[in-house]
Amino acid sequence: MKLQEYQAKDILRRYGAPVQEGKVATTPEEVEQIAKEFGTTVVIKAQVLVGGRGKAGGIKLASTPEEARQKAEKILGMDIKGLAVKKVLVAKAVDIADESYLGLILDRTSKKIVMMASPEGGVDIEEVARNTPEKIFKIYIDPFLGLQTYAARYLMSKLYDKSEYIAQGIELAKKLYQIFVENDAQLVEVNPLVITEQGDMVCVDAKIILDDNGLFRHPEMEQLRNVEEYSQEELEAKEAGLSFVKLTGDIGCVVNGAGLAMATMDLVKHYGGEPANFLDVGGSSRPEKVIKALDIITRDPNVKVILFNIFGGITRCDDIANGLVQAIKEFKPSVPIIARLTGTNEQEGRKILEQANIPVFSSMDEVVKEAVKLAQSS
Repeated sequence: MKLQEYQAKDILRRYGAPVQEGKVATTPEEVEQIAKEFGTTVVIKAQVLVGGRGKAGGIKLASTPEEARQKAEKILGMDIKGLAVKKVLVAKAVDIADESYLGLILDRTSKKIVMMASPEGGVDIEEVARNTPEKIFKIYIDPFLGLQTYAARYLMSKLYDKSEYIAQGIELAKKLYQIFVENDAQLVEVNPLVITEQGDMVCVDAKIILDDNGLFRHPEMEQLRNVEEYSQEELEAKEAGLSFVKLTGDIGCVVNGAGLAMATMDLVKHYGGEPANFLDVGGSSRPEKVIKALDIITRDPNVKVILFNIFGGITRCDDIANGLVQAIKEFKPSVPIIARLTGTNEQEGRKILEQANIPVFSSMDEVVKEAVKLAQSS
């Protein structure tokens, strides 16, 4: 679950991290009023869940309340990478003397949290990694020991020469690690991390991504979910207990189990096709899930064939088959549907689909090859 900048900064502020004062506004008039309250130069920042806001014109400085209102009129409603700006963060501007990067992410290879620092702040860390990888410094944090002071000092010494900045950086690093662990985060990032002309350390921008799988431990975080991050289909799928991600191909995939779904998409690509989605109906045998899955997929005008790949363990193949037949009667899809069933109640499921004139296959290779062939010939 991605958080908006202002939401991420609220969390940082709650943990005592240095964040400049700011307020959210949805109208130019609100922006003007906030600028009057601050009585100083402000920065107006579009709140959208994509990068490149500055390049797109979504970040502007304003020295007066009137100028702030004028800048807000241009930013609010603008389109940034397909997302409309509905709110802005109005923050007190800071005098920047130095910019750097500090962030944490989970490294699945080492099974540890990695803290990264770079003196190249204010630009995408991906660009730094691509162009000047030697300017990225990392430490791998032992999950039992946590972030040790000596390790944090090593990173900060790569960013700063002055002891007072290193000391401030160590304290911030510990707070960011605490945020990462206590909130089941996937990413906590401050970019840029600024030293002001007055010698203060400030988190000028922040990004946090939470692990959806950990939200049951943090029910209060659910209210931070930004619905604009998801399509209507994704919201409906989540409500129905489905895992759905829209892709750009033409082969609709309905699979039970995330691993099998990934393998199915890989095989589609291997045989020259393009998956239109990731859709995992999970381990349930409820036919209603299959009906909803077909409803979502048939809305995509790019889909030329629908591929069901079911491995029946907890899931019963006959329940999936009954749901599919019922869904076809309800939605009457205009594209061909093929299926692979194997596992629990496989023979019963195959019989149901064969009676409905739906081609059934036994192996993944066979069904995927047929799906690619149908997509390419239509």
